[in-house]
Amino acid sequence: MNQVLVVEDNQDIAHLVGMHLGDNDIGVDHASNGLTGLREACNKDYDLIILDLMLPGLEGKEVCRQLRAKNILTPILMLTAKTAEIDRVMGLEIGADDYMTKPFSILELVARVKAILRRAAQYQNVEPASSAHNFPTLDLEINTATRQVSIKGKSVELTAKEFDLLWHLARYPGQVFSRAQLLDSIWGYGHEGYEHTVNSHINRLRTKIESDPANPEIVRTVWGVGYKFADGGKTVRH
Repeated sequence: MNQVLVVEDNQDIAHLVGMHLGDNDIGVDHASNGLTGLREACNKDYDLIILDLMLPGLEGKEVCRQLRAKNILTPILMLTAKTAEIDRVMGLEIGADDYMTKPFSILELVARVKAILRRAAQYQNVEPASSAHNFPTLDLEINTATRQVSIKGKSVELTAKEFDLLWHLARYPGQVFSRAQLLDSIWGYGHEGYEHTVNSHINRLRTKIESDPANPEIVRTVWGVGYKFADGGKTVRH
């Protein structure tokens, strides 16, 4: 059974989320403040953390930041009552994998949770234990076992979703993927209107792996269609 940690100070929301996830055979632990949530997330292995942005004790963004700093890569679905794009982008910037804005549909939340859990399980089973993929023409190496990426021999820190997105593209050099296809493949859902999630991740990924993010060589834009990994990015596996 998958186990989810819900860090939410609103007892009604926490109860509703827990009840519906439980009905779908997903175990749920609850923390009502950020400090408790951080402690639970550090001391127990969870398959997903549902994290409210505004929390007593320690804000959700700081909980997320500290977890990623500790290299705890558990997927994080962030809940926020704020509607400004800057707040949503901020959550993704510090390592959240996805977000939902309150008020939200409980059915959509359950669908998002299932999608995240499904994608996480699939990526765990994609590669055997020794998988370093070298792209010599791009000075890029992707290790799918350790989920580490290096550019010109220098390690690059990626969030879980940034890594998944890069590896998905790198597996098919030159193949163009639409935003909807990437949304479905990486996030596991294809709700119209969420394609900006892909755009945000692509932009942040480029700032980390491209020498000139404004003129990307690794992850390229095909205008009017989507994105692709460099055509000449042939992999040498070792």
